[in-house]
Amino acid sequence: MNNLSLYQISANYLEALDVLTDPEMDLPIEAVTDTLEGLGGELEDKAINVAKFLRNIEAAAKAIKEAEVEMAKRRRSLENRVTWMKDYLKGSMEHTGITKIECPYFKLSLMKNPGTVNITDENAIPDQFKEQVISWKINKTAIKDVIKAGELVPGASITNGTRLTIK
Repeated sequence: MNNLSLYQISANYLEALDVLTDPEMDLPIEAVTDTLEGLGGELEDKAINVAKFLRNIEAAAKAIKEAEVEMAKRRRSLENRVTWMKDYLKGSMEHTGITKIECPYFKLSLMKNPGTVNITDENAIPDQFKEQVISWKINKTAIKDVIKAGELVPGASITNGTRLTIK
């Protein structure tokens, strides 16, 4: 088996196709068929090997994603434990009236936070304290339906791409 890349094999196939289908070339049909079948088989073999490698990469990516999910769960659990412990420590200090604890490693102290505004009734707030917020969302499904029905939508078009499926 040769060591040509899939790209090189594709280029060779297209080049051979151009030469072999040139109307000025007087080649027997068997030669054309044999050459294209040989190159096509080579391309298929290489494509199969590339797809196998692609599957391995997909499996590795899936395993990493699953590990990330598990690590995120563990991180959230640790963060929740830290939050609980901080609240527990703060509550204990507030309950006993202790505002400072010092040791050689760190210093704990209770501090007052700046004031926070709590809104209890939005409708009762005077207009001078309100801002109007406007946002737009483009409905691509509706645009697609209109264009498919034969109408033009300024600023929009439908493009069709391709995708590779491996089953």
